[in-house]
Amino acid sequence: MTDLAAGDGPSDLPGVSYGHIDRHGDDRGSFRELWRAEAFPGEAFVQANLSTSAVGVLRGLHLHRRQTDLWVVAEGRAFVALVDARPAVEGTGPARVETRVFDADDWVLIPRGVAHGFLALDALSLVYLVTNTYDGTDELGFAWDDPAVAVPWPTIPATPDGRPILSGRDLTNPSLAELVVRLRDTAV
Repeated sequence: MTDLAAGDGPSDLPGVSYGHIDRHGDDRGSFRELWRAEAFPGEAFVQANLSTSAVGVLRGLHLHRRQTDLWVVAEGRAFVALVDARPAVEGTGPARVETRVFDADDWVLIPRGVAHGFLALDALSLVYLVTNTYDGTDELGFAWDDPAVAVPWPTIPATPDGRPILSGRDLTNPSLAELVVRLRDTAV
């Protein structure tokens, strides 16, 4: 793995880091090392997943309080949005947004409290490693199009109305402000 940043340089969000995987190939195919423990000290990844998405699919904005994610784009291109919700949840300031376009072999480490989502710009395969096994209790989210957060999602020419293709969950997520109130009220 290398430390070359995806997009336009280092992150302004604490704990977020970007990089690019070296691809070694010849006429037989290619080899990529997706993860190495010593490259991510302090992160104990326990589950690996593969997500595939058609052009125009948007997944997010999802938030975990107890899980770190490592995303690696295996194939395709994605518009990636990260929203540091920690200041909003802690009451110390507004959420901060950072976006980048990822190509195959780009990666991002997403710490706890940073919401994340992506829009498939091409047919997309995304490998992601997580520090907790899935049990559903840490699956939070807020509206992908929350105007108070204002993620600058691109228009999707592949869909008839230029809007993304969403899951039922992502269609009904609350605003970030509503999620923050719920988190503060339940103190979970």
